[in-house]
This record gives sequence, structure tokens and C-alpha cells, in this order.
Amino acid sequence: MKKVLLYFIVVVLLGSCGLIKGKKSGMSGNGELVGVNKKSKAFYQPNPYGMVFIPQGSFTLGASDQDITYGMVNEPKTISISGFFMDETEITNNEYRQFVHWVRDSIARTILGEIIPEEFLIEGNEKTGEVFDSPYLNWRKPIEWKSEDQEVRDALEAMYLPEHERYFRKKQVDTRKLNYEYYWIDLKAASRKDFSTQGNYLDASLANRPQGLTDRSVYVRRESINVYPDTLAWIYDYTYSFNDPLTEKYFWHPAYDHYPVVGVNWNQARAFCVWRTELRNNYLARKGQEVVSEFRLPTEAEWEWAARGGHSLNPYPWGGPYTRNELGCFLANFKPLRGNYIADGGLRTVIVAHYPPNDYGLFDMSGNVAEWTNSAYDPSSYNFSWDMNPNYTYNARPDDPPAMKRKVIRGGSWKDISHYLKVTTRTYEYQDTAKSYIGFRCIQPYMGRNPNDNPSRASHIYR
Repeated sequence: MKKVLLYFIVVVLLGSCGLIKGKKSGMSGNGELVGVNKKSKAFYQPNPYGMVFIPQGSFTLGASDQDITYGMVNEPKTISISGFFMDETEITNNEYRQFVHWVRDSIARTILGEIIPEEFLIEGNEKTGEVFDSPYLNWRKPIEWKSEDQEVRDALEAMYLPEHERYFRKKQVDTRKLNYEYYWIDLKAASRKDFSTQGNYLDASLANRPQGLTDRSVYVRRESINVYPDTLAWIYDYTYSFNDPLTEKYFWHPAYDHYPVVGVNWNQARAFCVWRTELRNNYLARKGQEVVSEFRLPTEAEWEWAARGGHSLNPYPWGGPYTRNELGCFLANFKPLRGNYIADGGLRTVIVAHYPPNDYGLFDMSGNVAEWTNSAYDPSSYNFSWDMNPNYTYNARPDDPPAMKRKVIRGGSWKDISHYLKVTTRTYEYQDTAKSYIGFRCIQPYMGRNPNDNPSRASHIYR
């Protein structure tokens, strides 16, 4: 009886101290609803490097001036937009080169992992003793491209151009092999209630399954895309023009490090966003921190809201109705006057942030290079899209007709007249086409209302 009584006392003490399993399973709290993260620290989303915060707001999307082309493709509509972070400049050659080098090195490590797995592959976590289902690449191990080990040199030889394709016997990486494989979830297909209407998205054997029993893998899409920019865009965009020097050096030469990357199609830009998200979240996970929202291309509405800089009816990002300031200087890199390209200070692209930013701190929202958006192009999309965070998208497949591959581009470029620099002007390009005048920038949705929100005032639960 003494042992039973002692055991009972120990259980009561442990329960009162919250040390038994019930504490973690929601059985504590004196019978009150207190949640499971009562003592957790409030989460604040950090400002991503090189990005500025664009606050939530409401504005009139579409034409705020006369429709010069009479296209009727940007009819005014009042909408509301959530807050987000946006790159203060377009993605530069130097930044995109980090992506290309990561893909190159990951392929090399995969090759070396087959011959030296103990050095280039990680089978498990040494601290926790966890064993992974499949090994990870060891990024701490440097790659010796000029290794003295003949086996290593022979293995890496597959990364280079074959001898008969080399110029002046220079050993260069074969950029045709720089393919990035990634996965994404088709949430639009997953949201459809009637599986029989999903066409090619679902396997026929799964179409009649009851909801809830569908294999979720049918919504996972696998993509593999070559990430190297199409440097030949400088030549085929302008047949009778001498742009060979830019074709040969624009992307890789340090002289153009801080120029906007071009020759990147919409598919490559989206792949860059996926890689950037994984790069950041993998780092946060290793540090034991919470992951953040994905990086992605801005929707057409988000781009226009950010470009306006907080002004409701301005035709240009700088707020005024003119393309010059009070001193007579042009405020963007475009095609001014009757084709005097150098009147604004640049012949083709110029270094990012060369011109003053708008009132949100964003540079080159008009001019320099046009920018890809997340939105698919439809002349009437303003009419049928919702008025809160509107966006029309279509996940075009390779065999779809060209009209289904149109994606909205905004902002105008170094080769465009001032009409295309207006914040309301809509135009498009095909998602699998790369141009010498189109680049991109990323956004990251903000998880909450505004950065200055104080969680301690939101509810008594946080006190």
C-alpha cells in the first residue's frame, strides 16, 4: 500500500508540473482553451536582403489617362492588395549567376558523389543520428575542378564542352547541361471539387475516387529547365544591328555584374524564384528557425500597385505626367524623342538603380528592362477577376497553343517609347521566349497585415 500511495503522489506531482504527456497533447490549461503555442515567441517576418516593404492598400487598377491605342485592355477597376516585399531593383547578372553556379556545382557534386560518396554525400544527421531516406549533397566539400586525382578529372570531364566544340582549345562548361529540376504543387487543380473536370491533370483511374482518397501526388508537377540565359537574344532580336559584343560578354563579364539580367524566359524566372525560396528556407531550417513565404514573380496587380509608389492617379512611377524632371533630365532609360537613345544617359541597358526610385524605394519600375509578372495575359481579365488580390493564371503546357502561353510584362524597356513606361500599360510575351529587353524581379508575400503590428495588443492570449 505504501508503494501504491507513493506512485500516486509521484503521478500527481508530475501532472501538476506539466511533465506528463497530457501537457503536450492539449490536456492541460485547467480545462481552458489556451492553444498549443502559448509560450512560443511571436513571429516577425524579417526583411529579405535587397527588398523593400510594399504596404497593403486599395487603388484603381487600369487606365488613369487616355487610352492612346484604343486597346480597351486596361479598364479601370478598384481593387485591394495585400502587403509584400519586393526587390528594389531587377535581378542582376551577378545575382542570377549565383543561381547558374549553384546548378553547375550541384551537378558536379552529384557526379562526384558516385565515385567519392563519403566526401560528397551526407547519409544522415551526425548530431541527431537521423538517417535520411536518400543522401544529400555535401555543400561544405569544395570542388577541385583541377584536381590531381585522375578519376576526379575524368568524372568532371562530362561537364565540359567536347573537344571538337571548343574555341582556341579553351575548356569551358557546357551550358546546355545546366538543367535545374524542381517540383511545384498545382493548387488550382487540387482545389477543384469535381475530379472529372480536371482533364489531363488527373489519371483516369483516380477520377472516380471519393474526395479525400485522391493520391496527392497527382498534383505535384516536376519541371526540368535549362537555366542559362539565351545570350543570342541580342542578335536575333535585332537582325540588322551589331550587338555581338553583348552576346559574347553581357552575362558573364564583371563589367556587367550590376546590369539587369536579360535573355531569361518566364519559365526560367519562375525556376529562379523556386530556387531562391529553397535556398533561404533550407538555411533557416538548419538554424532551427521558422521558414518564410515563397519568393515568386509579382502578379500584374501587385506590380502596378508597387510601381505607383503610393500615388493614385500618376501615369509614371515618379508621380508626374512628364518623363523629365525640373532640370530637363530624363527619369528613366527608354527611347526618348525620335529615337535618340542616348538622350537619357543610356544606349541599351544601364546599371540598376541609375535613376531615382519611386516613393516606395523601388528603382527602374519603368524603363531599362520590361519585367515578367506571374499573370497570364487576357485582354478582358480585369472584368472577370476578383477585386481582392486579382490574378489570372494559366499553367500552360508545352503542347498548348501560343495564345495560352502569353504572360503579362510591365514597365517598358530601353527600346520602348514612353507609352510603354506608364504604370497602366499592358503588353505580353510568350513564356518560353527570351528577349534582350525583358528581365524580372521577385516578391515575397508578407504574412500578416503590416510589419509594425504588435502581437501583444492583438489579444489577451499573448499577454
